[in-house]
Amino acid sequence: MLSEDRNDVLRRAADLMPQGLAVFDAALRLVTSNTRYRELLALPATLVEPGVPLYDIALFLARRGDFGSGDVGALAERRVRSLTEVSESVSQREGADGQVLEFHSRRMPDGGLTVSFADVTARVAAEAELARVNLSLEERVAERTAALTRVNAELEIARSKADAANLDKTRFLAAASHDLLQPLNAARLYTSTLVERAGGSAFGELAHAIEASLNAVEEIMSALLDISRLDSGALKQAPGPFAVAELLRKVEVEFGPLAREKDIGLTLMPSQTVAIADRMLVARIVQNLASNAIKYTRAGGRVTVGVRPRGNRLRLDIIDTGIGFSREAQKLIFAEFSRLEQGARMAPGLGLGLSIVNRLVAALGLTLEIDSVEGRGSRFSLYLPRARAARAPEAAEAGPRLPAADLGGLHILCVDNERAILEAMAGLIGGWGCDVRLARSLKDIAQDRLIEGWLPDLVLMDYHLDQTSGLDAIEWLRQNVGGHLPAALLTADRSPQVRALAEERGIAVITKPVKPAALRAAINGLAGARRAGARTAPL
Repeated sequence: MLSEDRNDVLRRAADLMPQGLAVFDAALRLVTSNTRYRELLALPATLVEPGVPLYDIALFLARRGDFGSGDVGALAERRVRSLTEVSESVSQREGADGQVLEFHSRRMPDGGLTVSFADVTARVAAEAELARVNLSLEERVAERTAALTRVNAELEIARSKADAANLDKTRFLAAASHDLLQPLNAARLYTSTLVERAGGSAFGELAHAIEASLNAVEEIMSALLDISRLDSGALKQAPGPFAVAELLRKVEVEFGPLAREKDIGLTLMPSQTVAIADRMLVARIVQNLASNAIKYTRAGGRVTVGVRPRGNRLRLDIIDTGIGFSREAQKLIFAEFSRLEQGARMAPGLGLGLSIVNRLVAALGLTLEIDSVEGRGSRFSLYLPRARAARAPEAAEAGPRLPAADLGGLHILCVDNERAILEAMAGLIGGWGCDVRLARSLKDIAQDRLIEGWLPDLVLMDYHLDQTSGLDAIEWLRQNVGGHLPAALLTADRSPQVRALAEERGIAVITKPVKPAALRAAINGLAGARRAGARTAPL
């Protein structure tokens, strides 16, 4: 019964097909056909009954004249042979109503035969029209070629204008980064000095509140600038080998104080592995993920950052015991200006950090894996290509790490074209026991004789000076003070090009707005390099 129902369904479905269809057994007798088969061939009902020989159908069509003039028996036999002698065949002929029918036949393994055909009159007419049109093809090709030449010329002009506009936009972004972040940098330095000097007093609480507000402004501005750079194509990849331990040191320096302040246990697992990717852009991803982990973990919680080898890749994990989120919310957290309700209650922000992470991961062609349980915490895992080499070249900002007490008495030269930033730097670094001298340009250094009888142990140099670049200014100082003078470039320009130029000259890079913890760690490292150079310098 089930088989009969199934056959009935198949017959009804075949009747709805726009093509004619017939199936013949090994003896070439009709097994079944659909309604369209009878209509297109205009067959009488007696010739579509099961068991009718294929030859009888062909003979009927031959007598009607469908196969042309000649002996009808011979014509019928020829038609049957054309359908059955080969395993597959395709043929066309005119139907009873003048339409063009295209036949497809196929022999079945048991010797049977399937024949399907359709009315292709429209297609044949279109092909004929195409053939007619193609007679004037050479003339049309010439016209199209001339038109394409004109269009290509116009596109080239448009592309040149777009490239110029994009270059202007990139330059504007670089200038905007500097001009927007300069005053913020000064404010951050001033408030950091105020926080250190005010201690636990009421003024200290006020300074902390101001610092928190400036941190929020910095995060928003940096995020918006990053998005602008990504959208404009200003962020270019510069892949290369780097030690993962370097990323972990950055996380410790930048987020260690914040974690301690929030009573969160920050654990960084030691690693000797080497990855291959754009170190700066990967660091930006890790920075955003670590910031989120600490931001959305309550006091007493834990944040762990570490690396696990996974075949020819490394899995960099940022794990927290924070608020977590559901699987349904996973897509939402990567949307711009989108935040989960619980997260919005815990920390301020616009919800841009993970949007930037998502864009950077896509731009670098990396994989980001997420595992989170609402109320228990999250794991963000970034997969990086693993380098075969056991070691990677050390970054310029890496160096011996000295305790804070070793900063006392250090001679530090600060150069920046913004007076407010110089004064803020002097207040902060001077509070650490350093002997600080300030200049706005090389001209000031020469006119004020700043380095006569006073040799700097290291120099902190702004990149955008009025008359020259900070890199060239450092080279001038090294020629006058000594080639081993440690230096750090302070800049709001986060482009890989500037970082690469600095590292080629052995100059550390500190991005603005300057974070006091990162600045202190960099000074420690530069002071250690200075002393190491002094020990190895010839007498």
